[in-house]
Amino acid sequence: MIKTTVRQYIEREQLLKPHHKVLVALSGGADSVALLRLLLELGYTCEAAHCNFHLRAEESNRDEAFVRQLCRELNVPLQVVHFATEEEAARRHISIEMAARELRYAWFETQRVSCQAQAIAVAHHQDDSVETLLLNLIRGTGLNGLRGIRPRNGYIVRPLLACSRQDILQYLQRIHQPYVTDSTNLQDEFLRNKIRLHLLPFLQTLNPSIQTTLLQTASHLDEAYLVYRQGIEAGRQRVCTPQGLCIGALLQEPSPTTLLHEILAPLGFNSSQIKDIFHSLTQQSGKEFYAPDYRLVKDRELLLIEKIEEVQPPELQYDTQDYTSSFSIPRERHTACFDADKLTHPLTLRRYRKGDSFVPFGMKGRKKVSDYLTDRKFSLFQKEKQWVLCSGEDIIWLVGERADNRFRIDSHTRRVLIVKMP
Repeated sequence: MIKTTVRQYIEREQLLKPHHKVLVALSGGADSVALLRLLLELGYTCEAAHCNFHLRAEESNRDEAFVRQLCRELNVPLQVVHFATEEEAARRHISIEMAARELRYAWFETQRVSCQAQAIAVAHHQDDSVETLLLNLIRGTGLNGLRGIRPRNGYIVRPLLACSRQDILQYLQRIHQPYVTDSTNLQDEFLRNKIRLHLLPFLQTLNPSIQTTLLQTASHLDEAYLVYRQGIEAGRQRVCTPQGLCIGALLQEPSPTTLLHEILAPLGFNSSQIKDIFHSLTQQSGKEFYAPDYRLVKDRELLLIEKIEEVQPPELQYDTQDYTSSFSIPRERHTACFDADKLTHPLTLRRYRKGDSFVPFGMKGRKKVSDYLTDRKFSLFQKEKQWVLCSGEDIIWLVGERADNRFRIDSHTRRVLIVKMP
């Protein structure tokens, strides 16, 4: 029986515990209705959540009305939300499918927290997993994309993955439970529907057990993926340093392109970019690559990666006082002292620029700021974040590093300017 299958699957995959409260994503379709009924039969406390995306005219309202009636009959609390999905997709320049997915799961999580549920149950089943495997294979994917749909993703659980669509329909027929049908599932304008309506039936003519075969293959790949992840993690440890990715170590790896992809893809770099980044490893330094939230720069021996964030200038504190023989010059890097009468006001604070130079405290000759920072083992990113305090066109302080010798306190000093980083 399907109930036994679902119970055993939940226990084997440790998706839910008997005392768990479950938020059920309820569309009104056969799979989601079966999911709710089965979880109730298995004794779980359930609440339901329904999204009206307003994408199918009156069908969307029909689905909502059906879900409301079903939950009344089953005495299940229901939350409903309405989304202007097409407007959201246009505003964010993403597909309607992607917009609906992101809106749905973000709202589900809000409702889960609100009703204090331990999980969000969605109704993906075996057929969905097979279709996803083929969809990823057609579009192009790595090993992870061939594992099918996972039983758990954070708070999202999928208790029906052990069941086929036929199992679900037979169960609903047996308990005389109606459901609604999404008419778009019967249209072949979407790739997933083409797989369901045309590709899978054709594959079944070649192998009547094609669904079982593909699921077994996905299971084997899932086990292989565990070994793969161990290898990737070991490689990550070998090439990652606090400063960045060591190019020399990366090139010594058995498959440097694969390891680089596994490190960079989660940061938002796409496959084309990662290919270009790999080709840059043996080229001149300085090439930059951008993901939505990250920046990567090819340096001499490292790939430098940083999260793109707006860096605020330091809030410096200024104090002017008369100079006396008892004055003691602080030695910490976050404080600098100057002969106030040697300065031109107002002082200005800006980022270090290429070509900047100063006279480091204790020296007589000029030194390029970039050379000074290189001697201090600053990375390219650290150099770019270096602030300088200026008097007119002259740098008087590499903030937090070193003051300029020309503005030092000497025997002729009458007033002292003390500048501190908080």
